[in-house]
Amino acid sequence: MLMTNFFDNSLLDNFFSVPSDTYRNKSNTTGLMQTDIKESDTEYEIIMNLPGFKKENVKGELKDGYLVITATNAEDETDKNVKYLCRERYSGGCSRSFYVGEEITQQDIKARFENGVLTFIVPKIDKTARAKETKFISID
Repeated sequence: MLMTNFFDNSLLDNFFSVPSDTYRNKSNTTGLMQTDIKESDTEYEIIMNLPGFKKENVKGELKDGYLVITATNAEDETDKNVKYLCRERYSGGCSRSFYVGEEITQQDIKARFENGVLTFIVPKIDKTARAKETKFISID
């Protein structure tokens, strides 16, 4: 039986079953960067959930054929005297990468961020068409 200690600093500590100053759930990233990928004849659509992140803290980078998506959510430390009884919202950074091919350039990819949902449109590039494309060098 759970007995409340009336001499403790807070009656709610026992109610929530958490230590008073030590509870910090940094490992619970469930729900972050959950992704759906749709394929059509001409493109891929990458749809990613980023709840609680601001647009300016989300970045997409094309590196060695990989689309690397990083998001940071800074901790609000405006008042150091605040004591949390329970803290479950995530603060920190996360990253995910998807191989899109070395033929893709950053100009090919379109992105938008609305209501905590990040969407990338990545076109399908015909590898054989680009390989057969002849580029001539002008000679002066």
